[in-house]
Amino acid sequence: MKNLENKEHKLIIRADNRFSEKSALHIPNDYMSYGGVSRPVVLEELNDAYTRYIHITPFYQDGKWKAEVEACIKNITDTAMELDVQAEVAGQTVLWKKAAIKADEEIILKHELEFDNVNPWTPASPVLYEARVCLFKPGEETELDDYIDRFGFREVKTEGKRILLNGEAIKIKGLCRHEDHPQYGCALPYAAMAADLEILRDLGANSVRTSHYPNDELFLDLCNELGILVWEENHARGLSEQDMRNPNFEWQAEQVIHEMIASHYNHPSIYIWGILNECASETEYGKECYEKQFNLIKKLDSSRPHSFASCKFKTDICFGLPDVVSYNIYPLWYHDTPPEEYIDDLYQWVQNETEGAGKPFLITETGAGGIYGYHNPYNSKWTEEYQAEALEKQLKAVLGHEDCTGVYIWQFCDIRVSDEWFGGRPRTMNNKGVVNEYRRRKMAYNVVKRIFG
Repeated sequence: MKNLENKEHKLIIRADNRFSEKSALHIPNDYMSYGGVSRPVVLEELNDAYTRYIHITPFYQDGKWKAEVEACIKNITDTAMELDVQAEVAGQTVLWKKAAIKADEEIILKHELEFDNVNPWTPASPVLYEARVCLFKPGEETELDDYIDRFGFREVKTEGKRILLNGEAIKIKGLCRHEDHPQYGCALPYAAMAADLEILRDLGANSVRTSHYPNDELFLDLCNELGILVWEENHARGLSEQDMRNPNFEWQAEQVIHEMIASHYNHPSIYIWGILNECASETEYGKECYEKQFNLIKKLDSSRPHSFASCKFKTDICFGLPDVVSYNIYPLWYHDTPPEEYIDDLYQWVQNETEGAGKPFLITETGAGGIYGYHNPYNSKWTEEYQAEALEKQLKAVLGHEDCTGVYIWQFCDIRVSDEWFGGRPRTMNNKGVVNEYRRRKMAYNVVKRIFG
């Protein structure tokens, strides 16, 4: 908002979560789409220019940590200007003098730095550093704008069948988590987020998957501080080819990717970007969509691997596109195949019949339903006993597979689902959590803690 009169104004924020063709990513689904404003809203008064972002890309080279510094500066006036731009990154200073910016445009400034005496970010020692950008009009000392963010010195790569963090292979022991709580809906306060992460840590987990949308930045900040690795993905789950042919699909999915990466780039906890969970990756049109979105991710951030979670058993045609092959599997729940047999059969198909051969292989969902407090003499499905037994067999099969990079359990806690899904979801809930919606432990909790610990 520019050139407003100097008087009282009213700011109205509207949120509309009704299902319609206008919102291609928003369909009745296996989670609840809550209404209202569910993330913090900030009103900021700007001067003539401001910093849109500073992105820090660390890399280890010749025995030293280095970083590519990229600052995006926006001129919001109707005239061209020159600015002095100063960036302080982990104790080092970069100064771009008299950077020229055209009217109502932005520029991107880049510089490479080399660091001594910095500590890497690792799950065991999640050290964070500050990056700060200040804008000045040439010859003036008063700041026109400042911007502060945090980052960590860490590097993520794939090498053959391994995912490497700072040159060391990692084994993922994670849980999928929805932003859902019976007291707060999807707008969890800081204390509730912190409590969830303490439960994850108690379970022995080292990672969380933000199914199926980018998460609140406060949650990601906590993951940075606690050393919890994050798979973050754009907003799309279970879309058919028909859904993906919605004229609003492509631009809306790409908008989520743009916003997710721009906002969350500096979070060292995020080690991989994901897209399009269980969408039409078995079709040629779907493949075109996956390819476009992966190309966009690589353009915006080439420093992290990317992947997608597939459920297309032996029909997926997209594994030549991602850096990591990822599958959602539910042996002993949706079918009775022994988990060891199922995962080995799937893995051999990927290696011998697809373009995913030789890439890291990750199980991004596995689990079983269990209703809190439900028991019967037969240990039938939906009992806590059956869930615990099935999950133990699944986890042992996945983590025991020598070529599997790790696992994400579906899921952390029970969640509400769209009313349209009531038929296959008792209580109109997805009951596969290892804790229920109030974070009360099921029998599966101790199974996970024993295997992950």
